Amino acid sequence: MADVLIAEDDADIREWVALALTKAHYQVRTVADGAAALVAYAERRPDILILDIMMPRKSGYDVCIEIRKKDRQLPIIMITAKGSEQDKVLGLDIGADDYLAKPFGLSELKARVAALLRRAAMPPAETPGEMIKYGTYVVDVASQRIRAADGAETPLTPLELGLLRYLAAHPGEAVSRDKLLNALWGVSYMGTTRTLDQRINLLRKKLGPEADRIETVYGRGYRFRAD
Repeated sequence: MADVLIAEDDADIREWVALALTKAHYQVRTVADGAAALVAYAERRPDILILDIMMPRKSGYDVCIEIRKKDRQLPIIMITAKGSEQDKVLGLDIGADDYLAKPFGLSELKARVAALLRRAAMPPAETPGEMIKYGTYVVDVASQRIRAADGAETPLTPLELGLLRYLAAHPGEAVSRDKLLNALWGVSYMGTTRTLDQRINLLRKKLGPEADRIETVYGRGYRFRAD
């Protein structure tokens, strides 16, 4: 039974989500602020964290940043009442795996929780010492880091690494958005392709001068340009 930690300061939403996930046979813990979320995480690492952004004591952004310093693998879904693209991109940029904007439906939430848990449960597909090389950059798959020629390192989230590995494994191929969503999020994912596009944009930022290796194929998806 997967352990779900819900951090949400709105009591009605917190109880509503907790009841729905309990009925879906998850083990559920709830907290009402960001500081309590970090305490609960330290006491017992959950299998997935559902994290509201606007909370007292510590925001969801602060909680996500703190957890990602030591845990790159924990699936995190951010819940936001803010509707701007900038707010959503910021959540993804600091390490959230997915986001939901209020109001949201319980069916969508449960589908996204299930999809992230399935992906987290997959055994590592990489071979020992696997590297992805492009230009002067190297991606160390085991450590989830991009290494530049000058030694600088940039961490990748599991989802960003998965996207890069999938595209690099199909060099020159125009990979559709649906195919990427199915491969990385699962066939039951109920989100939009906008989430994928935002992830690709954030990944390009981390690729620095080599960002144009991920080419947009208009009307279809993306293509990785190999050396």
